[in-house]
Amino acid sequence: MATLTIRNLDDEVKDLLRLAAARNGHSMEEEARIILRQVLQGSQPSYGLGSRLQQRFSSGGGVELALPQHGNASLDGEKQP
Repeated sequence: MATLTIRNLDDEVKDLLRLAAARNGHSMEEEARIILRQVLQGSQPSYGLGSRLQQRFSSGGGVELALPQHGNASLDGEKQP
């Protein structure tokens, strides 16, 4: 693996990187690697909200939900003309 040093990085950019890393549970180095990979390879982050929710709740085995029948039913279940 190669090593990269970035000099003269604006303080604001460094702070944004630090905040993004903390928000995503990564080190600043890892966050920078992810950002570079996304930009240069056109890939999407694997830690978006949907991914994080799926990871958080997937160990519970999921839930099967019954979907209502389509039709002209009111909220109390009676058919409307």
